[in-house]
Amino acid sequence: MAEPKTRPTGQSVKKFLDGIRDKTRREDCYTVLRLMKRATKAEPKMWGPSIVGFGEYRLKYASGRELDWPLTGFSPRKQALTLYLLCGAEGVPALLRKLGKHKSSKCCLYIQRLADVDLKVLTELINQSVRDARRAYC
Repeated sequence: MAEPKTRPTGQSVKKFLDGIRDKTRREDCYTVLRLMKRATKAEPKMWGPSIVGFGEYRLKYASGRELDWPLTGFSPRKQALTLYLLCGAEGVPALLRKLGKHKSSKCCLYIQRLADVDLKVLTELINQSVRDARRAYC
């Protein structure tokens, strides 16, 4: 079985974020970094070439396959700022309705710009995701 590409790399988070050309996207990433750092009380690490992750847990698939994964994280993808959260948890749909302009899936939240969302609601989503992930996986 091949090694997963998404694992801690030791690369500099600051260098990665400072390399984001779009000033607004870069500033948004630093804001999300502060929110996630506060929620997890963990230092950010690069996971693979483009994910900034916080904390770590052992993810177990139904197939029995296991891998390490960040407790929460984000990536400044081309299409949207992607936040890795537990969006399917209880109470989250109500928060998502209050958030503002976004798209979501079971484990991802996609935001074009932080100016499009309510930061207080986003902070609560991050905090709840971290609490739920710790309860479920740690």
